[in-house]
Amino acid sequence: MQLHISPHDGVPIYLQIVNQVKYLVAASRLEPGEELPPIRTLAEQLLVNPNTVARAYRELELAGVVFKRRTAGTYVSGSASPLARRQRLKIISERVDALLAEARQMNINIEELMELIQERDETMQTTASIKEKGS
Repeated sequence: MQLHISPHDGVPIYLQIVNQVKYLVAASRLEPGEELPPIRTLAEQLLVNPNTVARAYRELELAGVVFKRRTAGTYVSGSASPLARRQRLKIISERVDALLAEARQMNINIEELMELIQERDETMQTTASIKEKGS
């Protein structure tokens, strides 16, 4: 499980972890029953306090995304995958909001941004198509 934390993001680190795990579940990159890394292991990987990871795991558990097996780890809940469409759209909306805010800070207008998004999408589709043919 690869997470990318930005201490300068303005979003608390535990929420970054929560949001990214929810995204990975929604995208089926984390399957039901799959074990999440132990708290200490993930904290070491992300260079954060273990309490931060523990808080994120608690939030995920309260949201029903994961469940804990006593002394056996934290696992992706079967009922959490796939997330409801509304939840997936909420996750994407948050990412779009962050992108729009960053674009505004860099004086990039919406037309340029949309053009860039379309170009990137075409590139990704072409790359995926090439990979499929090579398989």
